[in-house]
Amino acid sequence: MKWSFLPPEDGDRRYLAVNADEAEPGTFKDRMLIDFDPHILLEGIAICMHACRIDTAYIYIRGEYHAQAKTLQRAVDEAYEYNVFGKDSFLGKINSLAPHCYIHRGAGAYVCGEETALLESLEGKRGWPRIKPPFPAIAGAFARPTIINNVETIAMVGPIVQHGPDWFKSMGTQRPEDAPPTVPASFGPKLFGVSGHVNRPGVYEDELGIKLSTLIETHCGGMRNGKKFKAAIPGGIAMGILGTDQYDAVLDFDVGKKYNCLGLGTAGVIVMDQDTDMVAVTRNIIRFLAHESCGQCTPCREGTTWMYKTLSRIEAGDGTSKDLDLLLELAGSMGAMPGTTICGLADGANWAVRTILNKFRPDFEARVRKHRYVSLSTAGVR
Repeated sequence: MKWSFLPPEDGDRRYLAVNADEAEPGTFKDRMLIDFDPHILLEGIAICMHACRIDTAYIYIRGEYHAQAKTLQRAVDEAYEYNVFGKDSFLGKINSLAPHCYIHRGAGAYVCGEETALLESLEGKRGWPRIKPPFPAIAGAFARPTIINNVETIAMVGPIVQHGPDWFKSMGTQRPEDAPPTVPASFGPKLFGVSGHVNRPGVYEDELGIKLSTLIETHCGGMRNGKKFKAAIPGGIAMGILGTDQYDAVLDFDVGKKYNCLGLGTAGVIVMDQDTDMVAVTRNIIRFLAHESCGQCTPCREGTTWMYKTLSRIEAGDGTSKDLDLLLELAGSMGAMPGTTICGLADGANWAVRTILNKFRPDFEARVRKHRYVSLSTAGVR
């Protein structure tokens, strides 16, 4: 669908930007692909360049991926050696130019995983999101038509071309019957990066629609030390949380609507056991998001900072019950209305705080119900 958004060729340059800026905490599937099969990514890039008549491809890789950048560069050099790219490429001339593929290393900014921030950084400017429209397919890198896909998507292009769309659609789940046409079906395989309190953390490939319980028990060898399941983040910290009663949640693209979280995201599943402190989890998530906010939008810049301060106060034992209502108010004012901020970081902070607090409110209430205390501002009993 993204490829179809490109305007007709005009003979000038067109770009492909591959998003390898895998900075979402809990996510490491792209690293696995780059480490062990970089050529499947380069094959997908070459097919995309041929199909969309794109002459230049950039792989924007996370700044902290030092070893992966070297591995990928060796693979790119081999691709040039075998004329996948370069002046003698078997793709031929595209827009009267030889097709080229470059690796561009980021500088460690989480927000550059957002596609327009990635383009700003790629152009050598400050990495923060652009206002849309225009959308990248019309005016992306260097104001030219640009396709942006992630590593896993591009890596799947070759197998789909080889085996056909029916093979791909034989896996996964159909679109829900009551879903609007804009909701996609959850076809195909998916890489699940599982971390946390499981016996065998790692990256596992299975069909979309697998149950969380099956992923943990079959692939990951069950909960670590025989402890009970408490919660799981389905796909990176900005996706909200699945509660204790959602152990059998179906992991597909409709997971957000069915289980009251933001979505499947990157499928970086973080599993938590019965001893997990949900107040500390929430505080740590917001600490990260507040630090990584680019600061352009007031709701995000101020909201994440104040939520972090409030959660730190609660964790330290100085919070009150009013702070719990304040947290929900802050979260709601940040991301309840999509479009009030340029990118989705504020929405991610909203869903993280709101879902954890609503699904594990007793954990927070227990933290603010303490014995007599003395603080710098007031004294009393809460």
